[in-house]
Amino acid sequence: MSSVTFETQRTALADVVAIPVTPFAADGSVDTGAHRALLRRLLGGGIRTLAPNGNTGEFYALTPEERGLVTELTMDEAGDRSVILVGVGHDLPTAIASARHARDLGAPMVMVHQPVHPYVSAAGWVDYHRAIAESVPELGVVPYIRDARLPGARLAELAGHCPNVIGVKYAVPDAARFAAFARDAGLDRFVWVAGLAEPYAPSYFSAGATGFTSGLANVAPAVSLNMAEALRSGDYPAAMKVWEQIRRFEELRAAHGSANNVTVVKEALAALGLCRRDVRPPSRPLPEDERAEVAAIATGWSI
Repeated sequence: MSSVTFETQRTALADVVAIPVTPFAADGSVDTGAHRALLRRLLGGGIRTLAPNGNTGEFYALTPEERGLVTELTMDEAGDRSVILVGVGHDLPTAIASARHARDLGAPMVMVHQPVHPYVSAAGWVDYHRAIAESVPELGVVPYIRDARLPGARLAELAGHCPNVIGVKYAVPDAARFAAFARDAGLDRFVWVAGLAEPYAPSYFSAGATGFTSGLANVAPAVSLNMAEALRSGDYPAAMKVWEQIRRFEELRAAHGSANNVTVVKEALAALGLCRRDVRPPSRPLPEDERAEVAAIATGWSI
């Protein structure tokens, strides 16, 4: 199977890859109505690539049934108007079952979360992703890389086995390492997605990325799209103007080891009246005295 087969998927990755939040109802369950409304808002704002069951969607705090529900809701609400990249992971049988579930619903791509295991060998990393990719050969597969120790040669090895590994969400906070990794793995073989969102997008684009993930897009899709447009045209000064605009919001998300990464996004959405602020442990809602700053930023963008 040649990579040409995945042209639609590759194009979709070279864009703003929005990671939708998973809103919760007062009883703690997934709020399906708010979820659909937030997806419609993203699409209405111009977003064309959605990645349900990502970290901004609280992937690790959802039950297997809820992760399946999120995939089903997203495909039903947005599958014909956007390209869907479904997050999968955990143990291998679970990841494969989730990938096949996404395929059966019509999703064209899956993103494989970094294996959460205290003992990850580089060769075992290849085995894990190869098993998932080979279970869904008709889907585009995107590894989500957070491990700075993984060498680019291992990704090249995986791609040699699996033509459907078409893109990479690279989320190691080191632009020089990204540049080297991408070239060791094969710069032109993959679509490189800057996996640390808008703050890192300009530096990663300068080294070969053509897309970036975004949680901020939940709140202000136009802001994310403005940065993407500037980066696509090579206008780094314009991109950095957007960077300054979103800097404080992203600093709040990144504080304390990114403890409030999702919390700040949901707080902004709550300030706009779009969903409840609730997040699940081990995340936690913002203390009341910090909510006003997030609300001010969010309402400033929405004007």
